[in-house]
Amino acid sequence: MPETIIRTEYSEEMQKSYLDYSMSVITARAIPDARDGLKPVQRRVLYDMSELKLNSDKPHRKSARIVGDTMGKYHPHGDSSIYETLVVLSQEWKKGMPLVDGHGNFGSIEGDGAAAMRYTEAKLKKFTEDVYLRDLDKTVEFISNYDETEKEPEVLPVRVPNLLINGAEGIAVGMSTSIPTHNLSEVCDACIAYIKNPDISTAELMCYIKGPDFPTGGIVANKSELQEIYETGSGKLKLRGKVEVELGRKKADRDRLIISQIPYTMIGSGINKFLQDSAALVETKKLPEVVDISNQSDKDGTRIVFELKRDADIDRVKSILFQKTRLEDSFGINMLAIVDGRPETLSLKLILKHYLKFQYENTNKKYSILLSRELEKKEIQEGLITACDCIDLIIAILRGSRSLADARECLINGDISNIKFKSDTFRKQAQKLRFTKNQAQAILEMRLYKLIGLEIDALLKEHKTVLKNIKNYEKILSSKKSMDNVIIADLKKIKEEYGFTRKTRIEDSSSAVYEDEAAEPEKVVFLMDRFGYCKTADKAVFEKNYTYETALNDYKYVFDAMSDEMLCIFTDKGVMHQARLSDIPFKKLKDKGVPIDNVCRYNADEEHILFIKNSGSLREREILFVTVNGYIKKTSFGEFITNNRHISATKLSDKDRLAAVELIEPDDAEIIIVSDKGYVLRFLIDEINLLKKTAKGEKAMKLSQGEALDNIYLIRYNENKDRYIRVKDGKLPLSRIKSGHRNERGSRYKL
Repeated sequence: MPETIIRTEYSEEMQKSYLDYSMSVITARAIPDARDGLKPVQRRVLYDMSELKLNSDKPHRKSARIVGDTMGKYHPHGDSSIYETLVVLSQEWKKGMPLVDGHGNFGSIEGDGAAAMRYTEAKLKKFTEDVYLRDLDKTVEFISNYDETEKEPEVLPVRVPNLLINGAEGIAVGMSTSIPTHNLSEVCDACIAYIKNPDISTAELMCYIKGPDFPTGGIVANKSELQEIYETGSGKLKLRGKVEVELGRKKADRDRLIISQIPYTMIGSGINKFLQDSAALVETKKLPEVVDISNQSDKDGTRIVFELKRDADIDRVKSILFQKTRLEDSFGINMLAIVDGRPETLSLKLILKHYLKFQYENTNKKYSILLSRELEKKEIQEGLITACDCIDLIIAILRGSRSLADARECLINGDISNIKFKSDTFRKQAQKLRFTKNQAQAILEMRLYKLIGLEIDALLKEHKTVLKNIKNYEKILSSKKSMDNVIIADLKKIKEEYGFTRKTRIEDSSSAVYEDEAAEPEKVVFLMDRFGYCKTADKAVFEKNYTYETALNDYKYVFDAMSDEMLCIFTDKGVMHQARLSDIPFKKLKDKGVPIDNVCRYNADEEHILFIKNSGSLREREILFVTVNGYIKKTSFGEFITNNRHISATKLSDKDRLAAVELIEPDDAEIIIVSDKGYVLRFLIDEINLLKKTAKGEKAMKLSQGEALDNIYLIRYNENKDRYIRVKDGKLPLSRIKSGHRNERGSRYKL
């Protein structure tokens, strides 16, 4: 077969392919469906477990078996995502209503991971069977799986708004969803209220749904903002842990702060981070009232204990914990879900609207199927009842028939041509028979014991029940009010059987107010190594162990500073970053520091640091800027005194960057600038003009094509008026430069 070469615009093909990939991630992986509130992988795991008959009354089955079956039949995207989904569906601290009953190590609230899938077992919860999978064959549509060898449900027939009850989290391409969990009982009540009054307002719905209800409890501290969040579908919750005070009963007993519930955002590694942050506050004497911190949490719940000194200011301790740790945290809400194949941000009312639309569709399908089944039963039962009334005729037909087909034809069409009758009466009666095909088949398959009187009575009783069901189903299908009553009754039953009281308290709490006491400034030494790790150290300890000259062997920057000063960081992008020296960790000399980009907005991947100094040493001084393209200027440091942490230090043209930034010392007299091709230029520093920080500077040296400035050297006079070079890195022998004179501005010569 000859090759076919398709010529296309590369950019257009890339754009189309990326859009296809984006929509696939959005609709088929990361964002839940508004109807059942499930992502595809969650839906497939639950459906596969139902197909494996892993019901709540059956034994657990190995998780590896479930994962393998799901991956092979429905979700060919790797076992890790499937097992992680199975684990999360079983974790009661993550889901409002766990859907899987896990047996074995399925992780912990403190961030411990689940055991490997070969060690754990699982089965469905009874709640999942009743509410998520019931009537699966009567309601939703089934579609082909990825290789068209199996069928899977398009959605599950979930009978409650799972999008609200279990929430959702997912990151797609260019969008994400974050929906908090809610209380099952409250959501059921809100659905009933919405059914009764479709024009109900968000404020009225919030009489039923007070707000999110997290499985970890805690407090939602911005109640007044919830209505706007529910109306727009996006916003931010302020979450707090529940803190209780336990006063010592005796004089010898200490008062305690007990954290019994944590913010939902703290689950996982957040608990250990909270304990570390709290311990750091104690070590830095910001929480001197705390003498001991212990995590006494167990299977019965969270219990983190802070033992306090006698007569401690408890309100102050709580305020500091709220302000300085994740005991108070924010939860971003973006109620994004797939609606009719498209991602859409939904308000609370829209979520209920789409849920109820789905319920009406499912209820209509369910009762249509049930009605058709009852009509089939009615047809057959009526045939059997009629046959019982003329059983002698039926027996005569069967005895006179040569084949089953002849008997069936007689029952359906009254055809007696192939049947021999011993009585003309039976012959005439047989010609009048007009049973349907289903009735004829049921009569031919009827067993003789069905002719017993009790069996006939049971048949008549069952027929009455069928007629009653038909009447009821027809009423439901023909009346919206009747269908509403069915859905309402279903919601009430679910609430009664599975509802529970709210765990999260909703209130308006005032912001935690704590002002750091102004610490006395102290002398420190700033140290930063060549890898960008910085710290401050005690000056006296430093001077006992180092000289400033020897310290430069281990550190790139070493200088004295006061702890209340700002650290000024100049980069080759012409930007000055600032950070408080008090924010830089105070450590021992042997301890490792923290990356410089952790304490300021400096991005180590994009910029190179050229100069770092404390603000105190820069006051009333001038800073020299030299760019790669040969521009030079002096600027007073007073121009950089600002509260902004990130400001432009100089103006740069396109493709230009700073080659050097230096502090001009009083003894500095001359400057030598060197290009990357070995050309130098030497002139007086006084010849450089003092310009604003917004100025570009003046051309200092003519550069050839492809040449760039590489470095600068400042020449200082000592007490004996001898010239020597103050170098930042490396040495330049002054003897190699023409002695006794300086070259004119712009002229240059090679070393």
